[in-house]
Amino acid sequence: MSVKRVAVYCGSTSGADPVFLADAKALGSAIAEAGFGLVYGGASVGLMGAVADAALAGGAEVIGVLPEILSGSEIAHRGLTRLEMVPTMHERKARMVKLADAFLVLPGGYGTLDEMMEIVTWKQLRLHTKPCVLINTAGYWDPLLAFLDDAVDAGFLKAGNRRLLEVAASPSEAIDRLSS
Repeated sequence: MSVKRVAVYCGSTSGADPVFLADAKALGSAIAEAGFGLVYGGASVGLMGAVADAALAGGAEVIGVLPEILSGSEIAHRGLTRLEMVPTMHERKARMVKLADAFLVLPGGYGTLDEMMEIVTWKQLRLHTKPCVLINTAGYWDPLLAFLDDAVDAGFLKAGNRRLLEVAASPSEAIDRLSS
């Protein structure tokens, strides 16, 4: 499968460690440099805004998908190639899946975790075969990865399904996986 656009799931805040913001900017730049387009949640703030701004600065197509519930909160990024408004969070996730050929995950909170788990679950159910790569910036995801390994040991997750979520140490490693 040839990757043309990547969806990025990440925080709408920048986090406490400056390395999170640095990796978001690096990912946006790497997406543009690889010739990929970006699909993301449509915000101008946090890691989301940083990825989008860096991708735009590199000349990439950037499509934001924002649910109407967030449209009045003044977080919508107004400088995108295209900003799509959808009625619900569920429709946002479905639209991003339709637009993207791969999924990359940076640090984030509940929303990021929800999107990541749903997309990997859909892959487990064979609803798609697109790459899902978690970028483990500064070991942020280590506790989650340990939990997933424990779920395998406890018999709740098959080892083969555990491997559906790939792990990269950096944005450049994640992009290299999609480019090869």
